[in-house]
Amino acid sequence: MSDFLRLAEDIAREAGDMLLAKRPTMSEEIETKSSPTDVVTALDTASEELIRERIQAARPGDRILGEEGGEGPGESDVRWIVDPIDGTVNFLYGLPEWAVSIAVEVGGRVVAGVVNIPTRGEVYTAALGEGAWLGGRRLHCNTGVPLAQALVATGFGYGVARRAVQGQVVAAVLPRVRDIRRGGSCAIDMCSLAAGRVDAYYERGINPWDYAAAGLIATESGARLAGLRGKPVSPEFAVCAAPGLFEELHDLLVTLDPERDA
Repeated sequence: MSDFLRLAEDIAREAGDMLLAKRPTMSEEIETKSSPTDVVTALDTASEELIRERIQAARPGDRILGEEGGEGPGESDVRWIVDPIDGTVNFLYGLPEWAVSIAVEVGGRVVAGVVNIPTRGEVYTAALGEGAWLGGRRLHCNTGVPLAQALVATGFGYGVARRAVQGQVVAAVLPRVRDIRRGGSCAIDMCSLAAGRVDAYYERGINPWDYAAAGLIATESGARLAGLRGKPVSPEFAVCAAPGLFEELHDLLVTLDPERDA
C-alpha cells in the first residue's frame, strides 16, 4: 500500500501543480454535462489525461475510472479512481475550494487515497488500517459532539428538481445543528471532517470519484461513512461523522426522506 500511496501522491501533486500554473478565467472553454450548471473545463480533461498517462506508465495492467473519461480496461484487480478536479465550479470562478483526488482500489476495496488541495498547499493521505494524515500530522475527527452543536457540511446536486428537495432538507436540518457549511467539493468536505474542521457531512448525488479517496481519509480518522438505513455509501446518499453524531444525524435525515424526488 505504501507503493500505491507514494505513486498516487506524486501524481496528485503533479496534476495540482499543472492546474495552479494554468488557472482559468471565465473565458476558459467550458462544456456542460448533466445540466447547464454541471460544467467541465478543458483543464479537467487535461488533468485527467496527465493522471491516466502517469498511472499507465507505472502500472500498465491496472484499470482506471475517471470522472471525465469513464473506465478503461485492465488485467489486474487494481482500479484507480480519479477526480481530476473536484470542485470545478470553484476552480472556474477562482475560488480556492477544489482538489485533485486519487484512490486505489484492490479487489473492490479502497486501500489508499490522496486528496491534494493545491491552493492550500495541503495533501491529505490515508492507507487502509494505517490512519489518515495531513503532512506529518495524524488526523482524528471530532468526537463527542451532539447534533445540536455540530457544524455540518453538505452539497447540492445539479438538477433543478433535486435541488428543490435538497433545499427543503437543509432548511429542516439548519435549526437542529450549530450551522451549515457548503464548500462545493465533496472531497474537501470529507477531508475537513477528518481534520476536525467540520463535525459531520451529508450529501445526495456524489460519485465514486468524489468520495473514494476522501472517504478512506475520513474513516481512517475515526469517522463512520455510510448511506441511509444500513445501506453502504453510494451516489444515492452519504452520511459521515464520528460514531454517536453519525446516528443522530442519520436518524434526523431519515425523517426528512432526502432521497425522494421533487
